[in-house]
Amino acid sequence: MCGRYLLSSPIDIVRRAFRVDDPPPNLAPRWNIAPTTPCLVVRRDESGRRRFAMLRWGLVPAWARDISGASRMINARGETVAEKPAYRDALRKRRCLVPADGFYEWPEQGEDRRPVLFRQADGAPMAFAGLWESWRGGDGAVLETFTIVNTEARAALRAYHHRVPIVLSAPAQEAWLDPSRDPMEIVTAAPFEDFAATRVSARVNSVRNDDPGCIEPAGPLPPTTPAPTTTARKPGDPRQSTLF
Repeated sequence: MCGRYLLSSPIDIVRRAFRVDDPPPNLAPRWNIAPTTPCLVVRRDESGRRRFAMLRWGLVPAWARDISGASRMINARGETVAEKPAYRDALRKRRCLVPADGFYEWPEQGEDRRPVLFRQADGAPMAFAGLWESWRGGDGAVLETFTIVNTEARAALRAYHHRVPIVLSAPAQEAWLDPSRDPMEIVTAAPFEDFAATRVSARVNSVRNDDPGCIEPAGPLPPTTPAPTTTARKPGDPRQSTLF
């Protein structure tokens, strides 16, 4: 799954990587992006052009009574996303890319639960598969939100966590944004996994810490014993729940 990630690359680099023509937004570097905060996404407008947007992380379905469940909907389970009422309409009509420089996972095995940072081996920004929704409150105000689609981790990552965000290659990004393409062809495909892993500081556990110190190396990686398919979270674990 994905409960924290970072996006610290200069916005011009992000704009080129995601082929967005918009003027660069005034976006500060983020090293510890947490749920329910405004985040950068890329989506297509009616003309098919890629556009930046700032959406709140934690999806609120259009039919929701209120926004109280958003923190439980930061991730959508890829295997069932087409079946769940909260996600299936967005899967058909409102897919987006979530730019990131890396994501954090908390090992599910062993005593040392300090987070591990995963980045692309070449250091380039990556794209998570995302879904977005528009919700209107009783006062008429519109709130746009998103969720990150995840899937079962393959062997290389199961040593740290049994689920990971779906990271899209460049061709898969184009297909994900194309409403004429079947998204399940991408969701069910093996995730892109050209990652470099680094053990980092437990400072990431607190949302108050959002600075370069969050990605400082903090010792060797944990033993690479694959995690079981399901595990219970320990009290105080900063990872959020996935609404299955």
